[in-house]
Amino acid sequence: MARKPEIKNDNLQYRLLRESHVKEFNESKARGERGDLTSCDFRGVDLRGLDADGLDLNGCYFRQADLRGIDFTNTNLEGASIHAAKISGAFFPPDLSAEEILLSMQHGTRLRYSRR
Repeated sequence: MARKPEIKNDNLQYRLLRESHVKEFNESKARGERGDLTSCDFRGVDLRGLDADGLDLNGCYFRQADLRGIDFTNTNLEGASIHAAKISGAFFPPDLSAEEILLSMQHGTRLRYSRR
């Protein structure tokens, strides 16, 4: 069962993203700093420019977030929801079907990976 998305005030990595400080987050990530970003609420947040490589965004809520141009090919998005998010130019993990992405965009379903 998926956890309810939450706002984690004690997590610096999350707060940087929540406040759209993507450049600062990327710099922090490049220094090796890591925070728990699973089941986070990113509703309406502008995340353009995010370095999502290797991030675990399992169960995150991206309703109406701006995800344009983000490369999620090496990101765990299992259980995330992208309802009404802006995704133009975004790359998704290859195991995530176009149908799953569309269902999540239109109806807010949680993303499920294809099992090959």
